[in-house]
Amino acid sequence: MYIDGIILPVPEGNEAAYKEMAARIDPMFIEHGALQVVEGWGDDIARGEHTDFFKAVAAEEGENVVFSWILWPSKEARDAGWAKIMEDDRMNNPGEMPFDGKRMFWGGFDGFLDIKSA
Repeated sequence: MYIDGIILPVPEGNEAAYKEMAARIDPMFIEHGALQVVEGWGDDIARGEHTDFFKAVAAEEGENVVFSWILWPSKEARDAGWAKIMEDDRMNNPGEMPFDGKRMFWGGFDGFLDIKSA
């Protein structure tokens, strides 16, 4: 299992636009090999003294944080999937982005534990 984690700031007023964009783009990950895509709109995010989700993306007043992850069967599947996604014509003209991509960050993680309820 391999996981892409993504964190980004979104203006509160762009919540609907972000969710519409995610509903349009995220299925492409499944089409190109991902097992699951999860998008989370910040709901219970504590503001820390030294660090927190808001500080991590330099969130401005009136912005919320989105936490997303994409589950892949392997790093190889992820690398191949991303290559196909970046070549997909639907990514050529995504329209106006409802967030500041310069403050978005992401990374790949090698999954080492997966516990599920019965």
